[in-house]
Amino acid sequence: MVRSKIALDATESRELQRRIRATTIAVRDRQRAEIILLRAAGMTQAQIAARLGVSRVTVNDWCQRFLAQRLAGLDDAPGRGRQPSLPPEAVRMVLERAVTPPAMQARWSCRTMAREAGISQASVQRLWAANDIKPHLWRTFKLSKDKQFEAKFWDVIGLYLDPPEKALVLCCDEKSQCQALERTQPGLPLGVGHIRTRTHDYIRHGTLTLFAALNYLDGKLISRIAKRHRHQEWLAFLKTINREIPAGLAVHLIADNYATHKHPKVTAWLSKHPRFHMHFTPTSSSWLNLVERFFRDLTDFITEKSFASLAELSEAIIGSWPRETLMLGAISGGPRASTGVDPVWWTVCD
Repeated sequence: MVRSKIALDATESRELQRRIRATTIAVRDRQRAEIILLRAAGMTQAQIAARLGVSRVTVNDWCQRFLAQRLAGLDDAPGRGRQPSLPPEAVRMVLERAVTPPAMQARWSCRTMAREAGISQASVQRLWAANDIKPHLWRTFKLSKDKQFEAKFWDVIGLYLDPPEKALVLCCDEKSQCQALERTQPGLPLGVGHIRTRTHDYIRHGTLTLFAALNYLDGKLISRIAKRHRHQEWLAFLKTINREIPAGLAVHLIADNYATHKHPKVTAWLSKHPRFHMHFTPTSSSWLNLVERFFRDLTDFITEKSFASLAELSEAIIGSWPRETLMLGAISGGPRASTGVDPVWWTVCD
């Protein structure tokens, strides 16, 4: 064994240190970097072998390769290891045809692609994983064609990042088609050894619409439940907001371009209440409205439950919010309860 000393320059030292600290590097590459650094620090080959749990022959081999080729010598030589056993034509088919499913199928599966290419399902899965091909996944999208997209986008983002003084910014929208679906038979709850169950069929008891205004700074809500979502219900919701927000505050509402939000009667009411300022998101860009994130969680909650009536659904929606998030003040038809909070955050029902 040749016992040669190793001297590192600054670049080599930094690269070897990076390989040791890296969390995604292969174990063998980290070990090779440690061998060179310890040898450069003056440790003998026997000491390095004992510390890293390898043989002295292994330590000597990597030291000699580094002396001969420097950092390039720490990489595996080409042609080493097990040679691929898959036919090149099969590999090309698996990769190229993954994006073009058969005419009578929505997508390729590992089984169908394996039969078509004449290789195993495991081989198909490994090839797709190595090339980040995922035929079983899909993502929805829609590009906005709004000619004023950039102006509306920055208008809404500006409200989030730098809200006006003496003003309240609310993210507003309606969650329509909240269905009261009653499962025809009770299901079993989650237990050890079995999953939850529910019947595949259900009884429809109608739908409700939830109007919500979210204060994105503290997560509090002003909301109203109605049976329909016309401009009359939207106007009633605006009047609810107007009553509950102190008179000295300006109100900036972020909303989408739904027709009821721009109805002539709604526009006329807004013109008589100049403290209200409407900010419309670009078309096909509801993701800019933070209340949509709340609606997603509410949808998950509703679809998990069974409701025997619209009243039961309404009570479930109201009770689904934590008390510290939504402070209930009054229900239509009853006396208004005082919460001691200014302004009063509450839910009303038509």
